[in-house]
Amino acid sequence: MAVPNPDFDLIKRFNAGDEAAFNDIVKRYQKKIYWHARRMTGNHLDADEVTQEVLIAMYDNLKKFRFQSSLYTWIYRITSTRTLNFLNRNNVKKLLGYDESNARELSSQEDIIENYEQREKFAELEQKLQKLPAKQREVFIMRNFDDMSYKEISEITGRSEGGLKANYFHAINKLTELMGKNE
Repeated sequence: MAVPNPDFDLIKRFNAGDEAAFNDIVKRYQKKIYWHARRMTGNHLDADEVTQEVLIAMYDNLKKFRFQSSLYTWIYRITSTRTLNFLNRNNVKKLLGYDESNARELSSQEDIIENYEQREKFAELEQKLQKLPAKQREVFIMRNFDDMSYKEISEITGRSEGGLKANYFHAINKLTELMGKNE
């Protein structure tokens, strides 16, 4: 007897024309999408932009969902891909001399983390994470913030577990080196 999957039921309802089912999916996964994008991009506005891109992609592609993986794995793959694409677009803009970073500062009222000490620690970690190559940063975030196994990360990214372990090893070494420096 098959175990019922509430995510699959929501997808089937949405594909049958029930728009409320999509809202339920968004409620269930929006924070996870945002925080993965936030940790990858390093700031609120970019994470918001990526989150919107992911939600649009989900809405446009749920009819193509093949029920071969969990919905979370599918969403995480979209989020990772969209975030890496976003970062690559920004790198191209920087190479061309186009940089919006000065216009994108958040006021303290908009900051998500309310406790000052937590905000400082989070900002320091985000700063250090941004110095890692995107693939190392992605694996580090998935392992440490999302508590994923290498197998789960491999399913999401399509990369080998051995390659992921190497990326993680390099990320840990680089972060250890960066944390030891007082910048």
